[in-house]
Amino acid sequence: MTTAWMETAAGTGGGGAAIVVVGVVVAALLIGAFWLGVRVMRRESRPPRPDEQPRLPDSGPVREVREHRESDEVPRSDVRLTPHQLPGHGNAGSRTSTSKDRPRWDEGSSGSFGSGGPGGS
Repeated sequence: MTTAWMETAAGTGGGGAAIVVVGVVVAALLIGAFWLGVRVMRRESRPPRPDEQPRLPDSGPVREVREHRESDEVPRSDVRLTPHQLPGHGNAGSRTSTSKDRPRWDEGSSGSFGSGGPGGS
């Protein structure tokens, strides 16, 4: 068994040829990927010109609206409802709250669930 191992370890040059073949295959794959990328880029539409860019509305930039929202109630039923039977097909709806005050954290509370303690010191 030792002689067979030594012959394999010494090699006959086949290992070097395999490395060259693998290198040529990898180089061919890289060149092919580059060529394919160039073809794909040529088929894409051109970037928009400056006059085709979006413009700011005449009224100016759109401002952020801050409001307190309340969830819509789930309809009461004697049978279990599936999401497609709910209004909005299971997407929870909401409406503007009657209260204009934004909810705040309780004083002395961390506001985190599972904080492991009562909050403030």
